[in-house]
Amino acid sequence: MATKRKSKGAYMISAVAEMYDIHPQTLRLYEREGLLLPSRSEGNTRLYTDEDLERLEFILNLARDLGVNIAGIAIVLQMRERMEEMNRQMQGFVDYVRTEMLSRMQQQATGPGLVPISRPAIVPHRSGMGRSVPIKTVPMQTTVLTGKTRRRT
Repeated sequence: MATKRKSKGAYMISAVAEMYDIHPQTLRLYEREGLLLPSRSEGNTRLYTDEDLERLEFILNLARDLGVNIAGIAIVLQMRERMEEMNRQMQGFVDYVRTEMLSRMQQQATGPGLVPISRPAIVPHRSGMGRSVPIKTVPMQTTVLTGKTRRRT
């Protein structure tokens, strides 16, 4: 939805209504329902910020283009806010895990190296007729880190 929006600032209800071709009462209804929360001036005039306008565009997209009613819009907005919060929490957890791993890797790099271990791997072997035959034990090579270099054992 294209708008005639300026870059920054606060907009009065009449300007917002004209920009989005909606009646000011619709904006008041959205505020009453808790969908929009514009700030107020000292004279109690509603002032819509750029963030309010982005939210209004989302609301109008749901209402006009998708036919969602006010109750549905409220649910969608609540779900969107929850998802954003969950995303912030998940990003915080990922950041924590990343720093913890880096910290442990740095501690490990200064500590003693790993000891090579040779383990046998059990590999099922089939005959050409599709029947299973006894399992063979095959020696397996492992990669060992010692200090900062890799060695194959």
